[in-house]
Amino acid sequence: MQNTHLENNSLPNNPSNHDGLHFEIALVGNLKEDYQKKTDDPPDAGVEFDRKETVEAIQAALVSRGHRVTFCEADRSLPEVLQKLSPQIVFNIAEGRSGDGREAHVPALCELLELPYTGSRVVANAISLDKTQTKRIWREVGLPTAPFREFNSLDGIAHTALRFPMFVKPSHEGTGMGIDQQAIVRNYSQLESRVEWTIKTYKQPALIEEYLPGREFTIGFIGNPGINQNKTDLYDDQGYHFFPVLEIETRESITPGVYGKDAKGFNLDEPGAPAYLCPADIDSELEYSLIDLTKRAAQALNVCDFSRVDFRLGANGQPYLLEINTLPGLNPEVSDLCIMAHAEGIPYTDLINEILNLAAQRYGLLTIER
Repeated sequence: MQNTHLENNSLPNNPSNHDGLHFEIALVGNLKEDYQKKTDDPPDAGVEFDRKETVEAIQAALVSRGHRVTFCEADRSLPEVLQKLSPQIVFNIAEGRSGDGREAHVPALCELLELPYTGSRVVANAISLDKTQTKRIWREVGLPTAPFREFNSLDGIAHTALRFPMFVKPSHEGTGMGIDQQAIVRNYSQLESRVEWTIKTYKQPALIEEYLPGREFTIGFIGNPGINQNKTDLYDDQGYHFFPVLEIETRESITPGVYGKDAKGFNLDEPGAPAYLCPADIDSELEYSLIDLTKRAAQALNVCDFSRVDFRLGANGQPYLLEINTLPGLNPEVSDLCIMAHAEGIPYTDLINEILNLAAQRYGLLTIER
Protein backbone atom coordinates (compact mmCIF):
# COMPACT_ATOMS: atom_id res chain seq x y z
CA MET A 1 0.00 0.00 0.00
CA GLN A 2 1.27 3.42 -0.93
CA ASN A 3 0.75 5.85 1.95
CA THR A 4 1.35 9.53 2.52
CA HIS A 5 2.89 10.04 5.95
CA LEU A 6 1.52 13.37 7.12
CA GLU A 7 1.51 14.69 10.64
CA ASN A 8 -1.30 13.32 12.80
CA ASN A 9 -4.52 14.91 11.57
CA SER A 10 -6.52 14.17 14.72
CA LEU A 11 -10.16 14.98 14.17
CA PRO A 12 -11.39 17.82 16.38
CA ASN A 13 -14.21 18.21 18.88
CA ASN A 14 -14.62 14.69 20.22
CA PRO A 15 -17.63 14.75 22.55
CA SER A 16 -15.81 13.24 25.52
CA ASN A 17 -12.95 15.72 25.14
CA HIS A 18 -15.10 18.75 24.29
CA ASP A 19 -18.20 18.48 26.45
CA GLY A 20 -17.50 15.55 28.76
CA LEU A 21 -20.32 13.64 27.04
CA HIS A 22 -20.15 9.87 27.32
CA PHE A 23 -22.77 7.83 25.50
CA GLU A 24 -24.32 4.46 26.18
CA ILE A 25 -23.83 2.86 22.75
CA ALA A 26 -25.25 -0.27 21.16
CA LEU A 27 -22.79 -1.46 18.52
CA VAL A 28 -25.01 -3.47 16.16
CA GLY A 29 -23.59 -5.76 13.51
CA ASN A 30 -23.42 -9.23 11.98
CA LEU A 31 -20.44 -11.42 12.80
CA LYS A 32 -19.03 -13.90 10.32
CA GLU A 33 -18.51 -16.32 13.20
CA ASP A 34 -22.24 -16.31 14.05
CA TYR A 35 -23.49 -16.86 10.50
CA GLN A 36 -24.70 -20.32 9.54
CA LYS A 37 -25.16 -20.95 5.83
CA LYS A 38 -28.38 -22.45 4.54
CA THR A 39 -28.28 -25.22 1.96
CA ASP A 40 -29.54 -22.96 -0.84
CA ASP A 41 -27.27 -19.99 -0.06
CA PRO A 42 -24.81 -18.80 -2.72
CA PRO A 43 -21.22 -19.98 -2.24
CA ASP A 44 -20.05 -16.57 -1.02
CA ALA A 45 -22.93 -15.95 1.42
CA GLY A 46 -21.77 -14.24 4.59
CA VAL A 47 -18.64 -12.63 3.16
CA GLU A 48 -20.10 -9.18 3.80
CA PHE A 49 -20.38 -9.78 7.54
CA ASP A 50 -17.79 -8.37 9.93
CA ARG A 51 -14.86 -10.11 11.51
CA LYS A 52 -14.68 -10.29 15.28
CA GLU A 53 -11.55 -8.11 15.23
CA THR A 54 -13.48 -5.33 13.45
CA VAL A 55 -16.09 -5.25 16.20
CA GLU A 56 -13.37 -5.30 18.85
CA ALA A 57 -11.51 -2.44 17.15
CA ILE A 58 -14.64 -0.26 16.95
CA GLN A 59 -15.47 -1.02 20.58
CA ALA A 60 -11.95 -0.13 21.68
CA ALA A 61 -12.02 3.13 19.73
CA LEU A 62 -15.29 4.21 21.33
CA VAL A 63 -14.38 3.06 24.84
CA SER A 64 -11.10 4.98 24.63
CA ARG A 65 -13.14 8.19 24.56
CA GLY A 66 -15.19 7.29 27.61
CA HIS A 67 -18.23 5.70 25.96
CA ARG A 68 -19.87 2.49 27.20
CA VAL A 69 -20.36 0.02 24.37
CA THR A 70 -22.43 -3.17 24.15
CA PHE A 71 -22.24 -5.33 21.03
CA CYS A 72 -25.60 -6.62 19.76
CA GLU A 73 -25.94 -9.22 17.01
CA ALA A 74 -28.40 -8.04 14.34
CA ASP A 75 -30.63 -11.10 14.38
CA ARG A 76 -34.23 -11.80 15.39
CA SER A 77 -33.45 -11.06 19.02
CA LEU A 78 -32.38 -7.47 18.27
CA PRO A 79 -35.75 -5.70 18.85
CA GLU A 80 -36.02 -7.09 22.37
CA VAL A 81 -32.32 -6.55 23.09
CA LEU A 82 -32.44 -2.88 22.07
CA GLN A 83 -35.59 -2.24 24.06
CA LYS A 84 -33.98 -3.69 27.19
CA LEU A 85 -30.65 -1.98 26.63
CA SER A 86 -32.18 1.40 25.75
CA PRO A 87 -28.93 2.94 24.41
CA GLN A 88 -28.53 6.64 23.80
CA ILE A 89 -27.33 5.91 20.28
CA VAL A 90 -26.73 2.93 17.99
CA PHE A 91 -23.47 2.54 16.10
CA ASN A 92 -24.70 0.55 13.11
CA ILE A 93 -22.48 -1.73 11.03
CA ALA A 94 -25.14 -4.41 10.38
CA GLU A 95 -25.41 -5.79 6.85
CA GLY A 96 -28.69 -7.59 7.55
CA ARG A 97 -29.50 -11.28 7.34
CA SER A 98 -31.94 -11.54 4.43
CA GLY A 99 -33.99 -9.66 1.85
CA ASP A 100 -33.22 -7.18 -0.90
CA GLY A 101 -33.35 -4.24 1.53
CA ARG A 102 -31.52 -5.91 4.40
CA GLU A 103 -29.09 -3.05 5.05
CA ALA A 104 -32.13 -0.95 5.97
CA HIS A 105 -33.38 -3.36 8.66
CA VAL A 106 -31.47 -1.91 11.60
CA PRO A 107 -32.12 1.73 10.61
CA ALA A 108 -35.84 0.92 10.31
CA LEU A 109 -35.86 -0.76 13.72
CA CYS A 110 -34.01 2.19 15.27
CA GLU A 111 -36.59 4.58 13.86
CA LEU A 112 -39.42 2.39 15.14
CA LEU A 113 -37.84 2.45 18.62
CA GLU A 114 -36.92 6.16 18.28
CA LEU A 115 -33.22 5.48 18.75
CA PRO A 116 -30.57 7.69 17.12
CA TYR A 117 -28.14 5.75 14.92
CA THR A 118 -25.05 6.30 12.82
CA GLY A 119 -25.00 6.26 9.05
CA SER A 120 -27.59 6.71 6.37
CA ARG A 121 -31.31 6.48 6.96
CA VAL A 122 -33.72 3.75 5.89
CA VAL A 123 -34.43 4.74 2.30
CA ALA A 124 -30.82 5.49 1.38
CA ASN A 125 -29.63 2.14 2.75
CA ALA A 126 -32.40 0.23 0.97
CA ILE A 127 -31.81 1.94 -2.37
CA SER A 128 -28.01 1.78 -2.30
CA LEU A 129 -28.07 -2.01 -2.00
CA ASP A 130 -30.23 -2.09 -5.13
CA LYS A 131 -27.58 -1.31 -7.71
CA THR A 132 -30.07 -0.98 -10.56
CA GLN A 133 -32.29 1.49 -8.74
CA THR A 134 -29.24 3.49 -7.70
CA LYS A 135 -28.05 3.72 -11.29
CA ARG A 136 -31.53 4.76 -12.43
CA ILE A 137 -31.54 7.61 -9.93
CA TRP A 138 -28.07 8.72 -10.95
CA ARG A 139 -29.03 8.60 -14.62
CA GLU A 140 -32.17 10.61 -13.92
CA VAL A 141 -30.18 13.42 -12.30
CA GLY A 142 -27.62 13.44 -15.11
CA LEU A 143 -24.71 11.62 -13.48
CA PRO A 144 -22.47 9.39 -15.63
CA THR A 145 -22.90 5.65 -15.30
CA ALA A 146 -22.31 2.90 -17.85
CA PRO A 147 -25.30 1.85 -19.99
CA PHE A 148 -27.15 -0.96 -18.20
CA ARG A 149 -30.14 -3.31 -18.13
CA GLU A 150 -31.65 -5.54 -15.48
CA PHE A 151 -33.03 -9.00 -16.24
CA ASN A 152 -35.20 -11.31 -14.12
CA SER A 153 -34.99 -14.04 -16.77
CA LEU A 154 -33.41 -14.70 -20.15
CA ASP A 155 -36.46 -13.27 -21.94
CA GLY A 156 -35.38 -10.49 -24.27
CA ILE A 157 -31.71 -10.77 -23.45
CA ALA A 158 -30.73 -11.44 -27.05
CA HIS A 159 -32.23 -8.10 -28.06
CA THR A 160 -30.37 -5.88 -25.65
CA ALA A 161 -28.72 -2.90 -27.29
CA LEU A 162 -25.75 -3.01 -24.90
CA ARG A 163 -22.35 -3.52 -26.46
CA PHE A 164 -19.85 -6.27 -25.66
CA PRO A 165 -17.91 -6.78 -23.53
CA MET A 166 -20.47 -6.59 -20.73
CA PHE A 167 -20.27 -7.05 -16.98
CA VAL A 168 -22.84 -9.16 -15.11
CA LYS A 169 -23.46 -9.07 -11.37
CA PRO A 170 -26.26 -9.64 -8.85
CA SER A 171 -28.37 -6.52 -8.47
CA HIS A 172 -28.72 -6.63 -4.66
CA GLU A 173 -25.35 -7.72 -3.27
CA GLY A 174 -22.22 -6.09 -1.90
CA THR A 175 -18.63 -6.98 -0.96
CA GLY A 176 -17.94 -8.25 -4.47
CA MET A 177 -20.43 -11.12 -4.15
CA GLY A 178 -21.12 -12.83 -7.46
CA ILE A 179 -18.20 -11.05 -9.12
CA ASP A 180 -15.24 -12.93 -10.61
CA GLN A 181 -13.48 -13.01 -13.97
CA GLN A 182 -16.45 -14.83 -15.54
CA ALA A 183 -18.51 -11.73 -14.80
CA ILE A 184 -16.94 -10.18 -17.92
CA VAL A 185 -18.81 -11.62 -20.91
CA ARG A 186 -17.81 -11.18 -24.53
CA ASN A 187 -20.58 -12.88 -26.53
CA TYR A 188 -24.24 -13.90 -26.23
CA SER A 189 -23.46 -17.44 -25.18
CA GLN A 190 -21.40 -16.20 -22.22
CA LEU A 191 -24.01 -13.55 -21.46
CA GLU A 192 -26.88 -16.02 -21.28
CA SER A 193 -24.89 -18.47 -19.19
CA ARG A 194 -23.78 -15.83 -16.70
CA VAL A 195 -27.20 -14.20 -16.36
CA GLU A 196 -28.84 -17.58 -15.82
CA TRP A 197 -26.23 -18.52 -13.19
CA THR A 198 -26.59 -15.18 -11.39
CA ILE A 199 -30.39 -15.34 -11.20
CA LYS A 200 -30.37 -18.96 -10.05
CA THR A 201 -27.53 -18.64 -7.56
CA TYR A 202 -28.53 -15.37 -5.93
CA LYS A 203 -32.31 -15.55 -6.45
CA GLN A 204 -32.46 -11.99 -7.68
CA PRO A 205 -32.20 -10.07 -10.94
CA ALA A 206 -28.95 -9.81 -12.85
CA LEU A 207 -27.58 -6.34 -13.59
CA ILE A 208 -25.80 -6.06 -16.95
CA GLU A 209 -23.56 -3.11 -17.76
CA GLU A 210 -21.28 -2.23 -20.62
CA TYR A 211 -17.81 -3.07 -19.35
CA LEU A 212 -15.58 -0.14 -18.41
CA PRO A 213 -11.94 -0.99 -19.21
CA GLY A 214 -10.17 1.81 -17.33
CA ARG A 215 -8.65 2.34 -13.90
CA GLU A 216 -10.75 1.79 -10.77
CA PHE A 217 -11.07 4.29 -7.93
CA THR A 218 -13.03 4.67 -4.73
CA ILE A 219 -13.77 7.92 -2.92
CA GLY A 220 -14.58 8.00 0.78
CA PHE A 221 -15.91 10.87 2.87
CA ILE A 222 -17.39 11.86 6.19
CA GLY A 223 -19.78 14.72 6.84
CA ASN A 224 -23.29 15.97 6.32
CA PRO A 225 -24.41 18.80 4.06
CA GLY A 226 -25.02 22.08 5.78
CA ILE A 227 -24.28 21.20 9.41
CA ASN A 228 -20.51 20.92 9.76
CA GLN A 229 -19.27 24.27 8.51
CA ASN A 230 -18.24 25.24 12.04
CA LYS A 231 -15.44 22.66 11.77
CA THR A 232 -13.51 24.81 9.35
CA ASP A 233 -10.25 22.96 9.96
CA LEU A 234 -11.67 19.69 8.65
CA TYR A 235 -14.84 20.13 6.61
CA ASP A 236 -15.41 22.09 3.42
CA ASP A 237 -17.99 24.86 3.11
CA GLN A 238 -20.70 22.31 2.30
CA GLY A 239 -20.01 20.14 5.33
CA TYR A 240 -17.87 17.33 3.84
CA HIS A 241 -14.38 15.95 4.33
CA PHE A 242 -13.04 13.84 1.46
CA PHE A 243 -10.21 11.41 2.04
CA PRO A 244 -7.38 10.94 -0.49
CA VAL A 245 -8.45 9.09 -3.63
CA LEU A 246 -7.80 5.35 -3.46
CA GLU A 247 -6.97 3.41 -6.63
CA ILE A 248 -7.63 -0.33 -6.74
CA GLU A 249 -5.02 -1.94 -9.00
CA THR A 250 -6.00 -5.54 -9.78
CA ARG A 251 -3.54 -6.52 -12.51
CA GLU A 252 -1.45 -8.63 -10.12
CA SER A 253 -4.38 -9.84 -8.02
CA ILE A 254 -5.97 -13.27 -8.00
CA THR A 255 -8.62 -11.88 -10.38
CA PRO A 256 -6.83 -9.56 -12.82
CA GLY A 257 -9.09 -6.74 -13.97
CA VAL A 258 -11.86 -7.60 -11.50
CA TYR A 259 -12.22 -6.38 -7.91
CA GLY A 260 -14.51 -9.13 -6.65
CA LYS A 261 -15.03 -11.14 -3.48
CA ASP A 262 -11.94 -13.34 -4.03
CA ALA A 263 -9.60 -10.36 -4.35
CA LYS A 264 -11.25 -8.64 -1.38
CA GLY A 265 -10.62 -11.68 0.80
CA PHE A 266 -6.85 -11.11 1.00
CA ASN A 267 -5.03 -9.01 3.56
CA LEU A 268 -2.99 -6.06 2.32
CA ASP A 269 0.30 -7.00 0.63
CA GLU A 270 -0.64 -10.70 0.71
CA PRO A 271 0.03 -12.56 -2.58
CA GLY A 272 -3.13 -12.39 -4.68
CA ALA A 273 -4.33 -9.12 -3.15
CA PRO A 274 -4.90 -6.01 -5.26
CA ALA A 275 -2.63 -3.03 -4.80
CA TYR A 276 -4.26 -0.25 -2.79
CA LEU A 277 -2.68 2.98 -4.01
CA CYS A 278 -3.49 5.94 -1.80
CA PRO A 279 -3.28 8.73 -2.65
CA ALA A 280 -3.81 7.70 -6.26
CA ASP A 281 -1.40 9.00 -8.86
CA ILE A 282 -3.87 11.18 -10.79
CA ASP A 283 -3.98 14.77 -11.96
CA SER A 284 -5.93 17.47 -10.16
CA GLU A 285 -8.61 17.61 -12.85
CA LEU A 286 -9.54 13.94 -12.43
CA GLU A 287 -9.36 14.24 -8.65
CA TYR A 288 -11.76 17.19 -8.70
CA SER A 289 -14.13 15.33 -11.02
CA LEU A 290 -14.17 12.21 -8.80
CA ILE A 291 -14.86 14.23 -5.65
CA ASP A 292 -17.55 16.34 -7.31
CA LEU A 293 -19.31 13.26 -8.70
CA THR A 294 -19.09 11.55 -5.31
CA LYS A 295 -20.74 14.51 -3.63
CA ARG A 296 -23.52 14.65 -6.20
CA ALA A 297 -24.03 10.88 -6.16
CA ALA A 298 -24.34 10.86 -2.36
CA GLN A 299 -26.69 13.82 -2.31
CA ALA A 300 -28.95 12.14 -4.88
CA LEU A 301 -29.56 9.39 -2.29
CA ASN A 302 -29.49 11.63 0.81
CA VAL A 303 -26.73 9.66 2.54
CA CYS A 304 -25.56 10.56 6.05
CA ASP A 305 -22.36 10.68 8.08
CA PHE A 306 -20.00 8.60 5.91
CA SER A 307 -19.96 6.69 2.68
CA ARG A 308 -17.83 5.45 -0.21
CA VAL A 309 -18.43 5.71 -3.96
CA ASP A 310 -16.78 3.48 -6.58
CA PHE A 311 -15.73 4.49 -10.10
CA ARG A 312 -14.12 3.11 -13.23
CA LEU A 313 -12.79 5.04 -16.16
CA GLY A 314 -14.26 4.37 -19.58
CA ALA A 315 -12.33 3.92 -22.79
CA ASN A 316 -12.60 7.71 -23.17
CA GLY A 317 -10.74 8.24 -19.88
CA GLN A 318 -13.79 9.74 -18.17
CA PRO A 319 -15.04 8.50 -14.77
CA TYR A 320 -18.32 6.58 -14.49
CA LEU A 321 -20.17 5.76 -11.29
CA LEU A 322 -20.28 2.06 -10.40
CA GLU A 323 -22.04 1.95 -7.04
CA ILE A 324 -22.23 3.55 -3.61
CA ASN A 325 -21.61 1.89 -0.27
CA THR A 326 -23.60 3.63 2.46
CA LEU A 327 -22.30 1.11 5.00
CA PRO A 328 -18.59 0.87 4.16
CA GLY A 329 -16.42 -1.57 6.07
CA LEU A 330 -14.53 -0.36 9.12
CA ASN A 331 -11.88 -3.02 9.58
CA PRO A 332 -8.80 -0.99 10.58
CA GLU A 333 -6.43 -3.07 8.46
CA VAL A 334 -8.21 -3.91 5.21
CA SER A 335 -11.29 -1.70 4.72
CA ASP A 336 -10.98 0.88 1.97
CA LEU A 337 -12.25 3.80 4.08
CA CYS A 338 -9.72 3.03 6.81
CA ILE A 339 -6.90 2.74 4.26
CA MET A 340 -7.77 6.24 3.00
CA ALA A 341 -7.92 7.74 6.50
CA HIS A 342 -4.58 6.12 7.37
CA ALA A 343 -3.01 7.54 4.21
CA GLU A 344 -4.09 10.99 5.35
CA GLY A 345 -2.63 10.45 8.81
CA ILE A 346 -5.98 10.23 10.59
CA PRO A 347 -5.95 7.68 13.43
CA TYR A 348 -8.55 4.93 13.41
CA THR A 349 -9.84 5.95 16.84
CA ASP A 350 -10.50 9.47 15.56
CA LEU A 351 -12.27 8.19 12.44
CA ILE A 352 -14.66 5.97 14.43
CA ASN A 353 -15.47 8.65 16.97
CA GLU A 354 -16.02 11.27 14.29
CA ILE A 355 -18.63 9.01 12.65
CA LEU A 356 -20.31 8.81 16.05
CA ASN A 357 -20.06 12.59 16.50
CA LEU A 358 -21.64 13.27 13.11
CA ALA A 359 -24.67 11.16 13.97
CA ALA A 360 -24.93 12.62 17.47
CA GLN A 361 -24.80 16.10 15.97
CA ARG A 362 -27.60 15.29 13.50
CA TYR A 363 -29.83 14.10 16.34
CA GLY A 364 -29.09 17.07 18.59
CA LEU A 365 -27.17 14.99 21.12
CA LEU A 366 -24.03 16.98 20.54
CA THR A 367 -23.61 20.69 19.91
CA ILE A 368 -20.20 21.83 18.73
CA GLU A 369 -19.34 25.49 19.03
CA ARG A 370 -16.99 27.25 16.68
